[in-house]
Amino acid sequence: AVSRARFEFRWRDQFNLSLDPDTAELYHDETLPAEGAKTAHFCSMCGPKFCSMKITQEVRDFAGKQNQGVEGFIASGPTGAETAAASKAAAIKGMEEMSALYNASGRELYIGAGGREHE
Repeated sequence: AVSRARFEFRWRDQFNLSLDPDTAELYHDETLPAEGAKTAHFCSMCGPKFCSMKITQEVRDFAGKQNQGVEGFIASGPTGAETAAASKAAAIKGMEEMSALYNASGRELYIGAGGREHE
């Protein structure tokens, strides 16, 4: 419960409840001057880079996705083997097309060979 209260800590309300809101905000800004630090969801104990409540929420979100179908998973796309096979098939098709073009052009390797003009 304490962690949750810290996570939902509202700095603006705390500044306004103090005897001198401007000075309270200045003290806060000495260590966390960014505007986002006054409204972000992290407590003053862990800070924004390591927040146990944020990590807990990320774990809950991840666990929630476990009940989805396969398409909800990060690794639901084609595997490396499937991608490699598709890439190899595309390369073979491309080489066959270029071989047909080479044969159709009289099997000349260089443009302009055999008296032909550049295309």
